[in-house]
Amino acid sequence: MRMEYELFNRETTAFVYGFQVNAIQRMLDFDYICLRNTPSIAAIINPNQSGTHKAFWGAEEILLPMYRTIAEASADHSEVEVMVNFASHRSAFDTTMEALKQESIHTVAVIAEGVPERQARIMATTARKLGKTVIGPATVGGLVAGAFRIGNTAGTIENIVASRLYRPGCVGFVSKSGGMLNEAFNIISRNSNGIFEGIAVGGDRYPGSTMLDHILRFEANPKIALIACLGELGGEDEYRIVEALKKGRIRKPLVAWVTGTCASVLPASVQFGHAGAKADTQRETAFSKNEALREAGAHVPTSFDDYGEMIRQVYQELMDKGLAKDVEEPEVPTIPVDYSKALASGMIRRPTTFICTISDDRGEELLYANKTISEVIEEGLGIGGAIGLLWFKKQLPDYAARFIELVLQITADHGPAVSGAHNAIVASCAGKDLISSLASGLLTIGPRFGGAIDDAAREFKRAYETDLSPEEFVVEMKRKGINIPGIGHRIKSVKNPDVRVQILVDYARRNFATTELLDYAQQVERLTTAKKGNLILNVDGCIGVLFLDLMSSCHLFSKEEIDQVVRLGYLNGLFALGRTIGLIGHILDQKRLGARLYRHPTEDITYMLPSRDGI
Repeated sequence: MRMEYELFNRETTAFVYGFQVNAIQRMLDFDYICLRNTPSIAAIINPNQSGTHKAFWGAEEILLPMYRTIAEASADHSEVEVMVNFASHRSAFDTTMEALKQESIHTVAVIAEGVPERQARIMATTARKLGKTVIGPATVGGLVAGAFRIGNTAGTIENIVASRLYRPGCVGFVSKSGGMLNEAFNIISRNSNGIFEGIAVGGDRYPGSTMLDHILRFEANPKIALIACLGELGGEDEYRIVEALKKGRIRKPLVAWVTGTCASVLPASVQFGHAGAKADTQRETAFSKNEALREAGAHVPTSFDDYGEMIRQVYQELMDKGLAKDVEEPEVPTIPVDYSKALASGMIRRPTTFICTISDDRGEELLYANKTISEVIEEGLGIGGAIGLLWFKKQLPDYAARFIELVLQITADHGPAVSGAHNAIVASCAGKDLISSLASGLLTIGPRFGGAIDDAAREFKRAYETDLSPEEFVVEMKRKGINIPGIGHRIKSVKNPDVRVQILVDYARRNFATTELLDYAQQVERLTTAKKGNLILNVDGCIGVLFLDLMSSCHLFSKEEIDQVVRLGYLNGLFALGRTIGLIGHILDQKRLGARLYRHPTEDITYMLPSRDGI
């Protein structure tokens, strides 16, 4: 149960307004090292999204509910008493006022800077009328050691452990500055048994709650034996503390210091960072405030350098009187390091799931086989050159790259009746999207149609390298009962030759240094066509043998590399890539025409090609 003088304890739960992933995780990590039984965050309020957010609880993962509005979150979590408000300065006022209207919420921490003074005054006044508390605006927040942390208060887990904030001490601390709050935690931990509660009220001129408000709470809290505060030049807040000391409202020892004493040697009206840190009169200077606090009975050092020593002396006096005692240190759980951070720092190594040796997008510019994409474009490598880099990790000579592009053009389409196009058309007419229709077509490419390039290359290469004569090769394949891959065509024959094959052969004769495997394949062709006119070297076979001739004659590939290309099925990729161009064309054609296919295309095709002049 929360006492009246407490804002937070180990059972406190909060809403975090705004999807601040890092702050959420830091609050949960603090909970974990404090050995809380349950997370301090009950839910996240994110106007842009509802659902759940996955976060870590130690090494485990938990789900935090996410709501779009404060009202929805409050309706489902009536036990939540705190809202950590990360809304921007433009919406901090509206969201804070809405939170204060919720009966269950008693404390709102407003992190945003730049909240207009008029709005800050309204928030503070409203909170006081309702008996509630606003911390901020322009605050880092605060914490109760070993119990509850607002957002990023106290910085990293390493700093929290170093300052022993994972368990309560006996010092209540308040400051205007969030940065000084973190520094003071460290100083206090080295000179006493540590912090019980620390609050940064924020550096604006009109904070939602004042340093005195929190000091009076510390005064009422029996677990706090020593109060410490850090003020700053500007404003009148410290004089309210002076008056409370004089009236006896503060009886516990108070160690105080007002920063900004160096302002006396600087030009008048210098502002030190915060909106409120500006002394417009002598009374508002740090020197005058320190003197007033000292005269009222506070323990005020001669400089900030002695602040820690003053705390140590006062704490020792409390120890001597039996009003304070050292705390036995509990065992602190270790927060697992996030994988990404550990990997970046070199703390761990882990085998990768995939290995990529052809491209790299981690730097400023994409690399193809260690060649920047701008170089690929500037040097005019084209599609053939890009394939050389990405498939073979080599920059091919220009004639080789142009041969690849020639192959892609020749294999791009073979009409709508062939199996790949047929299936793509059927899928498209069935209402499938482009990618699904394309996949349907590609899946029918195999050894009997388009997948024979690798088989042809493999068999002709084997026969040639084992010194089989063309006659012996033909006899061997017949004895095995295997059709020679790359030989034979359903329509084309010796009397009706395939122009595509002739284009490839002519190109190779003009550009390749040698065409030994092509010559061997054509000798085989003369034997097979003597038996039957359509047993010609077809496009698949021609591409297969010519690509091996290209690799052998350009002196870029070792024998082992050529064997690997054939073994791994590189060459069928040329057909699949080329045919993809045609398949997409058929798919788009059907969608454009709105066609509906009911019979096999060979039975019902209307060819309506554009005139040559219309292309």
